[in-house]
Amino acid sequence: MEKQAGTAGAPEGAGPNRKHWGSATCGQTAGDTLDSPTGSHVEWCKQLIAATISSQISGSVPPDIVNRDNKAGRRPDFMVSKRLNPRQDLHDDGLCYHGENDSDHSSNALNLPALRYGAQGRMFQNQVPLLPGETVHTTVKDVMYICPFSGLVSGTLTITDYKLYFTSVERDSPFILDVNLGAISRLETISVPTQGENTKGLELVCKDMRSPRFTYKTDESHPDVVEALAKHTFPLSHNLPLFAFLYKEQFPVDGWKVYDPTAEYRRQGLPNESWIISKINSTYDLCDTYPSILVIPTNITDEDIKRVAVFRAKHRIPVLSWIHPESQATIVRCSQPLVGPSDRRCKEDERFLQIIMDANAQSHKLTIFDARQSSVAVTNKAKDGGYESESFYPNVELNFLEIPNIHVMRESLRKMKDVVYPTIDEAHWHSAIDQTHWLEYIRLLLAGAAKIADKLESGKTSVVVHCSDGWDRTTQLTSLAMLMLDSYYRTLRGFQVLVEKEWISFGHKFAARVGHGDENHANSERSPLFVQFVDCVWQMTRQVRVLHQVSETSRK
Repeated sequence: MEKQAGTAGAPEGAGPNRKHWGSATCGQTAGDTLDSPTGSHVEWCKQLIAATISSQISGSVPPDIVNRDNKAGRRPDFMVSKRLNPRQDLHDDGLCYHGENDSDHSSNALNLPALRYGAQGRMFQNQVPLLPGETVHTTVKDVMYICPFSGLVSGTLTITDYKLYFTSVERDSPFILDVNLGAISRLETISVPTQGENTKGLELVCKDMRSPRFTYKTDESHPDVVEALAKHTFPLSHNLPLFAFLYKEQFPVDGWKVYDPTAEYRRQGLPNESWIISKINSTYDLCDTYPSILVIPTNITDEDIKRVAVFRAKHRIPVLSWIHPESQATIVRCSQPLVGPSDRRCKEDERFLQIIMDANAQSHKLTIFDARQSSVAVTNKAKDGGYESESFYPNVELNFLEIPNIHVMRESLRKMKDVVYPTIDEAHWHSAIDQTHWLEYIRLLLAGAAKIADKLESGKTSVVVHCSDGWDRTTQLTSLAMLMLDSYYRTLRGFQVLVEKEWISFGHKFAARVGHGDENHANSERSPLFVQFVDCVWQMTRQVRVLHQVSETSRK
């Protein structure tokens, strides 16, 4: 199923050589140059928001489903930066860059090819393909797969420490079902009264919206399928290692070195007279959910930073994520201030934001984008959280992006699954999708990221982005805005760096949100935040495919 929540293209990034940004037309073919004398990022942002809002209001059929043509009219224009090299040739074996290099800021980490996968798996004796390090643990014959489309399929079920692999025994219509165990959210027993005595039913409720069902005999000759499957599907709950630590593939590129924070900040032209690359968090004592290397303002003392940390939730102080190559406008991320019901103040925090504002000589204002719904932010004050008061932060503009919390997103995806699996009600398709609000939330994220990008590019104004703790919606927004602003992040390697930097190093709670290897599926911390981000990226690649090396295939 293809979906389109209003599409998103993105302006390109910039490089350490600090060249002027060119412009490009999104409607170019793959053979066209990316440089063009026409185009406007401001216009692009406006059209992006208009397109996403329009698609939600109209509820029209996605153009790819109608006739594979773009029915939304002319693709919008947007800015092209030259923070590495905007012109790239795509080859099967990696990237081929054309253009100038900046020796002062180049790094081996930046010049390496993107991390790629592709080692050949070996074959087990019953033709189950295995990855290096993968082991077969259980094989069960005479299992019936309850196909929602064609009925019962008889076959053999194989359980490894990585996947469930079902193969049919009917030679006339071979059938294979391959389910990565990490995609399984929970296991449920189901009743199968029509299959006779000593028969059990099992449903695999998956995170990718599938819910395959099986029925099997429970006599002594059959192993306990549920027990064996649960053991390897949820290894952390059974004191076993994740399969990642059993995986034996030898990679040509060391994935642990894909992201070098110092090299990435140097690529952006840092440090400079206003910003330094600091190791104040080298032992993670300042903030245990932040990376060890941070970019902070030059004119701030360590003691002031420590006071600011006490005033920010989880000690997540304002730090730089990205800097504009010309205006020096910045994207700064943090968590909410702990103002509480009594409107507490922190002079050091107020001065900190003033210094961030002053670091950008092109603007005398600072915009704070609070991802939360304004009503929730007000409620958080009663819990010792809150938001910045414009009375205490001069020349600061506060904008709420009205994006709901993780619990709303979890429920939205659950509703989406009910709509698309196992069957689709064609007669009520649009209304059913609309009632999930999933595409509405995708639109909110894309529109919020576009506002951030527009504020930097058109308004030449620095922005501060936060939600409550600064590791969920904040991460979604900063990474999407950076993807729009910087062409490097739209290369395969750059996208890997973006995820490592904004998501992993800045403490997104992947384990809690995804629940990988944990059988506690009812944990309220579960939420599809990264899935939402990937959906947003998909929307952007659908808008301007030629300017993205990231595709559906590469994201797999």
